[in-house]
Amino acid sequence: MYDEIQEIKAQYPRTRSAVLPALRIAQQRYGWLTPDALREVADALDETPAFCQSVASFYDMFHLAPVGRRLVEVCTNISCALVGAQQVLEAFEQELGIRAGETTDDGQVTLRALECAGGCGWGTVVAVDHRYREPVRPEDVPAIVQEVRDGG
Repeated sequence: MYDEIQEIKAQYPRTRSAVLPALRIAQQRYGWLTPDALREVADALDETPAFCQSVASFYDMFHLAPVGRRLVEVCTNISCALVGAQQVLEAFEQELGIRAGETTDDGQVTLRALECAGGCGWGTVVAVDHRYREPVRPEDVPAIVQEVRDGG
């Protein structure tokens, strides 16, 4: 991973500018940003692990805890909230048997509330493994969960 980060680092005039792609590399390798992964990125960029963690904690796309094999994220920002995001989130919680921020007991699905998916004109936006679905209504949730469980 060190060599790969060095290649990316060389593309930027300032080392800190390479932190986002370096964190993405680490997350792809480990599945989430473990403390060791943050340390590896920091060492490769001549930064501190605290700096890398502060950047990672700002962005929804980075995971500072383990996540399931499948990721379901429900946008809860104001545009989606106005068209029923809370009800969609609650429908996912009921169907999956977990709360937002949790992973199913089998480790397969993590449900997250997302601050903003950037699809403000098409709410409620739901991202399944980073692929957007919009608009999603509570009545759409059982079919989405079934598809996720079936591997679709």
